[in-house]
Amino acid sequence: MKINSILLFGLYFIGIHAINAQEKTSYTLNEAIQMAWSNSNEVALANTKVTTSKYELQSAKNNQYPDLKASGQYLKLSKASIDLKTNQDNSATKPMPVVDQLMLGQVNASLPIFSGFKIRNSINLSENLSLAETARADQTKEEIAMKVIHLYARLYKSQKTLELLKENQNQAEQRTADFSEMEKNGIIPRNDLLKSQLQVSKIQLSIDEIRNNLNVTNYNLVSILKLPENTELVIRESDFDDFKMNNIPTDEKPALEYRKDLEAIKYQEKASQANIKIAKSNYYPSLSIQTGYTVLDIKNLVTVENAMNFGVGISYDISNILKNNSTVKIAESKSLEIKNTHEILLDNIKIQVKQAIENYDLALKQSQVYRQAYEQSSENYRIVKDKYDNGLSDTNDLLEADVEQLNSKINTALARANIIQKYYELLSATGQLLNTFNITKI
Repeated sequence: MKINSILLFGLYFIGIHAINAQEKTSYTLNEAIQMAWSNSNEVALANTKVTTSKYELQSAKNNQYPDLKASGQYLKLSKASIDLKTNQDNSATKPMPVVDQLMLGQVNASLPIFSGFKIRNSINLSENLSLAETARADQTKEEIAMKVIHLYARLYKSQKTLELLKENQNQAEQRTADFSEMEKNGIIPRNDLLKSQLQVSKIQLSIDEIRNNLNVTNYNLVSILKLPENTELVIRESDFDDFKMNNIPTDEKPALEYRKDLEAIKYQEKASQANIKIAKSNYYPSLSIQTGYTVLDIKNLVTVENAMNFGVGISYDISNILKNNSTVKIAESKSLEIKNTHEILLDNIKIQVKQAIENYDLALKQSQVYRQAYEQSSENYRIVKDKYDNGLSDTNDLLEADVEQLNSKINTALARANIIQKYYELLSATGQLLNTFNITKI
């Protein structure tokens, strides 16, 4: 008795543990997207690029500050021959000192004053490139979110379809069993039994195909979320339908304001203009303030201390008058490339938004039609079944009515998920998807 109690307790504990483990494989759509952002290699790479661009911006700003260099030398001389022209009268009476080492120390500073506005434009260039990289990182997160949404919707649809097919399979198998008895008793011809068995086979083929799609979709989603490969995700309707559809976009205006890829290319345009100015800065001379401090000691000969210098330095590469024109033309051509890319993107955005709006409206209309079709097919099956039971309809009519009812039932069950998917696609097309999931920006 004691052993049985322990056994029952163990089985109960294992059962509770299995239930908890199963609950852990179900996430809301928002949780899944947050996991994808945290674990995605693409997002990690985008964030790293943003960090790199910020370091590059700081490096460009550092060019405003003076350059400070310190150097020191110690040289050992060997049998140096010294001829002091200023001391020729005493050279005959005094021996020359032994000069066998030299020490030299220098500290030099240079502060740029003017370089054709190159430093200022370099900072402007790096700043806009950094902002563009930040926008591209947000765009990457949006793409990852949409990938999760598509897989989530596909997985939910597959699971729901599989559930309805299994229900229909049970009914079809029961019908086949009934037909088998009726055929044995000579009530129906064998042909009707074969038709019923054929329908069971078709349903099984559909189940196998749906299960295959489900397994592939589950694996893809698990890979994105970086979960163990054997994880089986279970999508509940409440997990997928965890949002409110407010402020449905009706035109492309929100996209022109919120699209991150459009924002990124705008910053690239500004950066290209700064790059043109940098190229043109080579036409101007460079001017800087220079100062230095020198200490010199030649053993037994001369010592120099506190030798300070201060002045202005100027440099000008005269050859740039001829050579720099090509550099400017390259910068201008690249700027034109970005401008053309901007215009192409604007056209594509308008098309994408229009298509997303139409797809969302279509999903709403289809949902209404599917509901009506389900009511009609259910009533039709009831009538046909009643006629069949009374010998007024044949097996073909019964099986056809059953298939129509199944299809309309599946379409109705998936209509809501389809609306949600098209809604998120519309938010993505108008650049408002990230705000929906309360993204923490870089």
